[in-house]
Amino acid sequence: QVQFVESGGNLVQPGGSLRLSCATSINFFSTRTMAWYRQAPGKQRELVADITSGATTNYADSVKGRFSISRDDAENWVYLQMNSLKPEDTAVYYCNEKGSLSGWGQGTQVTVSS
Repeated sequence: QVQFVESGGNLVQPGGSLRLSCATSINFFSTRTMAWYRQAPGKQRELVADITSGATTNYADSVKGRFSISRDDAENWVYLQMNSLKPEDTAVYYCNEKGSLSGWGQGTQVTVSS
C-alpha cells in the first residue's frame, strides 16, 4: 500500500514561513505528477500546488507567489515552501499523486495565528 508521510507543520505568526516535507513509497515516483492539498475545518480538501515529472509547477490562485513546490526524484520527496503565511492558510496539508482519490496520509497541521 502506498504511503505518504507529511511533516513540517507548526504554529506560525502571519507573515512567517514554513517548509513542508512529504516522503512517499509510491512506485515510479519520478514519472508522476505530485501535489499538495489542504483541508481547512468545515471545508473540502483543495489542491494547493502540483509538480509534473518535468518539474512544471502549478499553483492555486490563493497561494501563487507565496508558495513553492519542489521534488527530489532520487529520494521520493515532495516539498512545499510556504512564505508570507496568512491566517486563511490554516489547514491540514496533505501530499498525494495529483488526482488520486485514495492513499491519503495523516497530513500535517499548519496554523497561522498571532
